[in-house]
Amino acid sequence: MIIYGVGLLAGCMLIGVYAGDLVGLLFGIDANVGGVGIAMLILMVVSNYGPLKVSIKPITAEGITFWNAMYIPIVIAMAAKQNVFAAISSGWLAICAGFLAVALSFLMIPILVRFSDKTDEKV
Repeated sequence: MIIYGVGLLAGCMLIGVYAGDLVGLLFGIDANVGGVGIAMLILMVVSNYGPLKVSIKPITAEGITFWNAMYIPIVIAMAAKQNVFAAISSGWLAICAGFLAVALSFLMIPILVRFSDKTDEKV
């Protein structure tokens, strides 16, 4: 059932946010430091290597797999939105750095394609 995937996702997120707050306190910062990344790592470990892997029904496994796959794009989109707001309020240097990073990423695509294995192409 998908609800088990949501429960697993929520549990990992709560643990990750709490751990991120602890890391922030450790560094003397009043912010969450890496909580989302910690939550993603916990989700990957629990869903792939944890006790849930032992004996779950196929429909439950589908729910966990679904939310495991949905978690990363959703969180990245939310973090990107926050980064855009921070960049716009920070001035032109942050905006230029963002555009430069995106432009360099696009320029890397042809280089990476040359190194890819051509035998795995699907028609």
